[in-house]
Parts: sequence; structure tokens; C-alpha cells
Amino acid sequence: MFAIPLSRWLQGRGLHFSWVIVAITFLTGLSSSAALGLPGALLQPLSKEFGWDVEQISSALAVRFVLFGLMGPFAAILMERFGLRNVVVTALTLVASGLALATRMTQFWQLVLFWGIMLGVGSGMTALVLSAVVSTRWFDTRRGLVVGVLTASSATGQLVFLPVGAWLIEHYGWRMAVIPVLLACAIVAVLVFLLMRNRPGEVGLAPYGAPADPLTGIAPVAPPAAPMRVTFATPFKVLAEAARNRVFWILFGTFFICGLSTNGLIQTHFISLCGDAGLSAVPAASVLAMMGAFDLVGTIASGWLSDRYDNRKLLFMYYGLRGLSLFWLPYSEFTLYGLSLFAMFYGLDWIATVPPTVRLAGATFGKERAGMVFGWVFAGHQLGAAVAAYGAGRVRTMMLTYNPALFAAGAACLVAAGLILLIRKPAVAAAGVPLAPPTKASA
Repeated sequence: MFAIPLSRWLQGRGLHFSWVIVAITFLTGLSSSAALGLPGALLQPLSKEFGWDVEQISSALAVRFVLFGLMGPFAAILMERFGLRNVVVTALTLVASGLALATRMTQFWQLVLFWGIMLGVGSGMTALVLSAVVSTRWFDTRRGLVVGVLTASSATGQLVFLPVGAWLIEHYGWRMAVIPVLLACAIVAVLVFLLMRNRPGEVGLAPYGAPADPLTGIAPVAPPAAPMRVTFATPFKVLAEAARNRVFWILFGTFFICGLSTNGLIQTHFISLCGDAGLSAVPAASVLAMMGAFDLVGTIASGWLSDRYDNRKLLFMYYGLRGLSLFWLPYSEFTLYGLSLFAMFYGLDWIATVPPTVRLAGATFGKERAGMVFGWVFAGHQLGAAVAAYGAGRVRTMMLTYNPALFAAGAACLVAAGLILLIRKPAVAAAGVPLAPPTKASA
């Protein structure tokens, strides 16, 4: 109802409707990531109110990471079958419902249901696969930049909502901290319902950057795409084919370490870690927001760099710097200077690993399979996050310190930096060519 008139209005002013889709997708990622990040600020308030220890709460939060990751390979199928708008509105409704219902919980199983299952499934339906689908369908050029911008939405969600949430927790209690994120999910769901469309052809456009007709000088409108012949067994078939290539396992393993060292460890436990050092929730959340600001810059820059430079070398640098910053964190003394230095180095590559990883998957497995293969690689990311979310909580309960978890994550990042160099420059796989085990030249 509103998309076509808005598209025509923008077109008359030289603007492509694809950027509206990017803006809505960005807001979707922003609100979803805020919902995922908020529970990290609630470990100690929940522990005080309900008597649950950090290990118990971390186990519930680990469930959301597992489901968030495992939804990835199937999210593209849901989008193909039911459309972007329906899937995204459903996902945001699940996330908002889980947040709202948790404010009335009294039992631990309710925490698992609301913030483990509902939050995990809802956010998983709009995970990085949505960014990949939008960039592929709506853009013929600048895809790397678009993926970088959309990936950075998770950093922006943290940047906007965590300091506000921490302030509300400190002054009004943890239940009030849920309200801003809840309202954001509801508002974005309305925007998605009104403006989101599946493909540019639905608003009478060609993808952004599509080559123009040499006679008219106008890019032809994209015809309606034929329905993909996919079932819910398709991701498993793609996984079976990809698993024969060792590049898949290197990407899966390094992304497992990426999730372990970011979402699972820092996003979940950083505020609690700072609390152990005597730093209250508001300044700790402000440091996380600072990381988000640096990550916003770093991830967009990474998208630009991944279109121009060797993605393996970029990932080597990202993982190496992250590992060194995690080794240094326990010695920062949690001063303003020390935490600011950590926020800068760690924040610049928090999720800057995504654009190079997406491009390596596409170059190795071809455009047709890249989205689903990356879905499985992303599942590895969230499995790593789940291991760290629970493992760091377990370490904190047993040893009364997070330091062993920080050192282990730092060492794992250095391992990932070495592993990524085992990938040779892959030739771009042709669409429709079966995935074969790697040869010495392509592995």
C-alpha cells in the first residue's frame, strides 16, 4: 500500500527504494541485537532477585545463542516460502513477546522459555541471513558495503540501548529496562509491515546498480523470480556437500571462535565482569556502547575492505588483534584509560569478521549455495557463543573470576588467526557446479 507510492516519490528525486529496504533491515537488526544484548546487563539483578547463580542464568542465555545460530540455515527457506515481510514481523513479535512475558516470570523454566527459546528463535529468523538476502536481491553493486552496514546494526543496537538500559536498572529496576527495547521491536514491526517488499520487481524497479539497457539508458525491471525448489531438507543436503570441503570446516571453526570471543563472552558477561572489579552497570554499559561505536566504523570499513583486499589476511588481522586485546583486558585495571583502549581495539573488529567470511564462502561455494553455506557457518558462530556464555558463567561460579575464560578466548582467537591462513585463494565456484572435495590447488 505504501511501498509503491514511496518508491515512485523517491525515484522522482533520484533515490532508489533499495535504500529504504536497507534502512528497515538495519532497524530490524538494531532492535533484535538490543534484545539479545540486554540480558547481559541483567545477570546480577536477576541473581539478586531470584537467587539464581550466574551459571544458571548463563545456561538459559546459552539456549538463545544455540537457537539463534541453528535457525540460520532455515531462515532463507522461511523467507523464500513466506516472504521477507511475514518472516520479519513474526520474528519481531516473538522477540517482543519474550521480553514482555519475562517481566512477569517467577520460575527458572520461564527464563529459559522467554529469553532462551523465544528470543533465540525470533532473533535467529532475522539473523545475518536477512542481510545476505537483502543485499543479494536488491543490489547488483555495493553488496560488500551493504553487508557491512547491515552487520553493523548489532553494534548500533548495543550503542543505543545498553547505557539507557543500565541507567533504568540502576534507578527503576530491571523490568523498566525492557520497555525501550520492547517499544523498538513493536515500532520496527509496523514499519516492516508497511514498507518491506521481497524483491525490487514488486515496486517496479531493477536492483540497485543493475546494468542499463544500451538503447534506453534505463535498467530493465527485474522479472518475478521463479520459486526456488527447496524443502527443509535442502540445508542438510547443502551441509553434506559443503562438509566435503575443508574450507567449510576452517570457516566453521574460526567462526565458532568468533562467537565464543564476542557474543558469548563479552556481550553476555562484560557488565558482570566489570561489577566484579567494582565498576557499576552504567559506566560498564557505556564501555560496551563505546565498543559498539568503534564496531560500527570497523564493520562498515571491513565491508569496504573485503571488496578490495585479500579476505584471509583481513581475518588474520581481526582475530589476532582480538586475541591480544582479550589477553590484555585483565591487566587494564578497569580504569577509564584502560577500558577505553580495550574498547577501541576490541570494538573495531567485534563483527568485522562477517564481510570477509561471507565473501570467502561465496568465492568457495558459489553464489547459489553461499547463503545457505554461510547459514551453517553462522550456526558455528552461535554454538561458540553458547559455549562461552555457559562456560564463562561456570568459571565465574567455580573460581570467582572471569580471567581463565578471558585467557582461553584470547588463545582461541590466535588459533583462528593461524587457521584462516590455511585457506588458499579460492576460485569462484560456478553456479550449479557440484561441490567437490578440495584439491591441492583449491583447498
